[in-house]
Amino acid sequence: MNRIETGIFDSSQLLDEPREECGVFGMYDLSGQEHVASTIYYGLLALQHRGQESCGIAVSDTSGPKGKVLSRKGMGLVNETFAEDDLDTLSGNLGVGHVRYSTAGASTIENAQPLVLHYIKGTLAMAHNGNLVNSPELMKELSRTGAIFQTTTDSELIAYEIARARINTGSVEEAVSLAMNRLKGSYSLVIMSPRKLIGARDPFGFRPLCIGRRGNAWILASESCALDTVGAEFVRDVEPGEIVTISPRFGLHSDRSHCIRPAKTARCVFEYIYFGRADSVIDQVSVYHSRLTAGRFLAQDSPVEADLVIGVPESGSVAALGYSMESGIPYGQGFVKNGYVGRTFIKPQQQSRESAVRVKLNPLRPAVEGKRVVMIDDSIVRGTTSDRIVRMLRDAGATQVHMRVSSPPFLHPCYFGTDIPQHDQLLAYNRTLEEIRSMIGADSLAYLRMERLSQIVENLPICSGCFTGSYPIDPPTEDIRGEYVP
Repeated sequence: MNRIETGIFDSSQLLDEPREECGVFGMYDLSGQEHVASTIYYGLLALQHRGQESCGIAVSDTSGPKGKVLSRKGMGLVNETFAEDDLDTLSGNLGVGHVRYSTAGASTIENAQPLVLHYIKGTLAMAHNGNLVNSPELMKELSRTGAIFQTTTDSELIAYEIARARINTGSVEEAVSLAMNRLKGSYSLVIMSPRKLIGARDPFGFRPLCIGRRGNAWILASESCALDTVGAEFVRDVEPGEIVTISPRFGLHSDRSHCIRPAKTARCVFEYIYFGRADSVIDQVSVYHSRLTAGRFLAQDSPVEADLVIGVPESGSVAALGYSMESGIPYGQGFVKNGYVGRTFIKPQQQSRESAVRVKLNPLRPAVEGKRVVMIDDSIVRGTTSDRIVRMLRDAGATQVHMRVSSPPFLHPCYFGTDIPQHDQLLAYNRTLEEIRSMIGADSLAYLRMERLSQIVENLPICSGCFTGSYPIDPPTEDIRGEYVP
């Protein structure tokens, strides 16, 4: 039985948002004095925007029995899963945490992370952000050697590859390196072995991973905002293809012989447009500045006469501010967002689907009434709610609604950890700009121009496959997301 049949709705479907991937956080207090579970908890709260389906924490006490891991996982938000008593029982100075949204694998407790793996060399706990494109081949090969899978995620495949490589290697880092040579796709990994914390990033750098420090403790996190939240100092980003190790012997260490030297890199541009929190800095580029710049470009390239600029919260708000600054049109708050509605909620009793949209987002009538409004959103995916939001503004008294989108049109699916669906589910596929404008009911519509993408991230090499169909890695030929792949 699916969620709609039970009356439970995914609110990202209601707002037609591109859904997040996952967030990872790891911490090692080398002094052995601090129990890290509480800090990991607050780090995960800061990364909650990256995944709201499930979460988990696994810890180990490096002064205790080697390989003993305590863990707790649950469905839902971080503050729903962990109580103070839970954190008290997770005693240890080394740990990893995870928040998840599923782009591959069902939304079940079995697929919640971190994964804890007991094998002949000991114990590993791992958290993964990303998506592999060669998971069907890896699964078939591992199955033939007798592997029994407890989950339906590609994260378990990564853990198995590391464990298998570790049997014949001298260190966990070397095993991670050998496993990385077999993985194709996107991944940022945080791995806990009995006496080490390891971070690894795929050679393209699709997904972010950064390093922080607080006193004697080292931290790995998906975004720098999590470091800020726990009072840690940002040290640097993990480089694409790099493996970093934190241990009592060397502190932070990176052995270049274990790293994969990338021929090219391809950061996911949607980390800057949508996924990243506005106060994060990813690969030395400010997410806030990227969105502000996107809004400025929209104003330069697609101007319109209007009285007010508003953003669809949250990620559209900064781009709207940029549009206002560039155009001189006043910026204002056009919507009230219900912050107490999580990723899922019970379907309202009204028959209209639009009523469900209003549960989470409602126009601010005194702000928009009688005004020509420019509305900025970060994207249009399926287009299932853009028309409703436009209509809501008109019902609230807006005389004109001009929609501007701070990304180019989605024309192709994503296979690297972003839930962009197949072609036939994308509103922009095989439709003209005028057809899309007519369908959503806006007075005018414009997207960010393709040539602006690299400019908003200060010319970092990016992946723009969901806009162009040109991927840095060949897309899969087998189904990895529960959808048909031609």
